[in-house]
Amino acid sequence: MLFSILIANYNNGHFFKDCYESIIKQTYNNWEVIIVDDCSTDYSVETIKKLIGNDKRFKLFVNTENQGCGFTKNKCAYHANGDVLGFLDSDDAIKSNALSIMIERHRLNNDVSIITSKYELVDLEMNFKEIGKTGTSLPKNTSYLTYGKGALTHFATFKKTFYLQSMGIDSKMKRAVDQDLYYKMEEQGKHYFIDESLYLYRINENSISNNNNTYKAEYWHFYAINEAYKRRKKSKLKIDNFSSVYMRKYRSNYYLARFEKLKLSKKTQSKFYFLAKSFLSSPRHKFMLKLKSFLLLIIGKI
Repeated sequence: MLFSILIANYNNGHFFKDCYESIIKQTYNNWEVIIVDDCSTDYSVETIKKLIGNDKRFKLFVNTENQGCGFTKNKCAYHANGDVLGFLDSDDAIKSNALSIMIERHRLNNDVSIITSKYELVDLEMNFKEIGKTGTSLPKNTSYLTYGKGALTHFATFKKTFYLQSMGIDSKMKRAVDQDLYYKMEEQGKHYFIDESLYLYRINENSISNNNNTYKAEYWHFYAINEAYKRRKKSKLKIDNFSSVYMRKYRSNYYLARFEKLKLSKKTQSKFYFLAKSFLSSPRHKFMLKLKSFLLLIIGKI
């Protein structure tokens, strides 16, 4: 089985050597690496080209303009030829036995669409810090969508046959791309968890998951959950999903939180937009609308 390692890079040229060396040291040799650089402004492309040289197992593509995480990861998957695919961030690394273990488990579990494992946190010099606190198997009759709690984490790998049956990676997403992908993959097949650390996650302040733009992060997290709920409800998939009441509360609380953060600002149109959305999303909104109509009718008769 061919394993496609997918790397979406942006301005991580100074970390790529560790990523590259962890791939070269793999005990499993039937692999390819698809690298898509999202128009980096550092020396990433030059560094990558120098390291991979003429090794035909590495394929480098460069976006002509910065497109974002979803677009770049979608492009990685598009160019992959492997039977099994897995993302490796360009500032991280994998254990030398990561691919061999993943391939073995995929071979033994044909009905499994996605396999995840545990990970280790390392510092900028790749020194061990601690075992990642998330990453676990899912309780019976639950899904990643409803259970959450960071159950599915690095190293996550998925079969291409199942990926092609899904809607694929959403190109317009800027954050929560992996989260959205995991939802889609568990909708196509079973999840399998390996209780072993196979991934080295570098604590990097410039990582997309560690920056301070919380509004965007919260929005794309909300978007991924909302889209997964709608897909499952529409297709009536035999997989755990939220109830409509829960989703109304979830949407209402999300919009209300956005309003709370803006209520003291001068963005009048935006904050009242979120307030209205919170009201209309609430499970109680139908009753309130009927009450409002009744009161207007009474007032009109006075």
